[in-house]
Amino acid sequence: MIASLRCMTDYPPARDAGQRKRDALRRLETDEDAWVSSASGEGPPHLVPLSFVWHDEQLWMATKAKNPTARNLRAQGACWVALDLTRDVVLIESTAEVIASDGLPDGAGEAFAKKLGWDPRGRETWVFLAFRPRRMLVWREENELAGRELMRDGVWRV
Repeated sequence: MIASLRCMTDYPPARDAGQRKRDALRRLETDEDAWVSSASGEGPPHLVPLSFVWHDEQLWMATKAKNPTARNLRAQGACWVALDLTRDVVLIESTAEVIASDGLPDGAGEAFAKKLGWDPRGRETWVFLAFRPRRMLVWREENELAGRELMRDGVWRV
């Protein structure tokens, strides 16, 4: 057997759904970067890392208004967002809205600036992206694949 392959007994114990939800929410609060996959239907899919804040049950990110991600999400708001670890997966199917840099709801801009240390509000060339989770999958290893769907149709199953 190849040394890099992991045996089932090498996995940490499987977490129950409640613990996975708590761990996912902790990561949403503390992680700073995520991968965003989007497509417009007109060209190839686009994958980009963006910094985020979790505020009022939504992910908030910012990018330049002319970037492919902003263009794709204007054309078709469906996308996937993934936090960056492959051994502690948080994969979020979302609908996204593109919001002018001066059009954020109360609290979202302040939360973004406080967590990430920069503030694109009011910058004409920037937009905010508001991601509303529709489905969330959370797992660490093979022993957590069953029951990995913690959110469906925007509602927590746990």
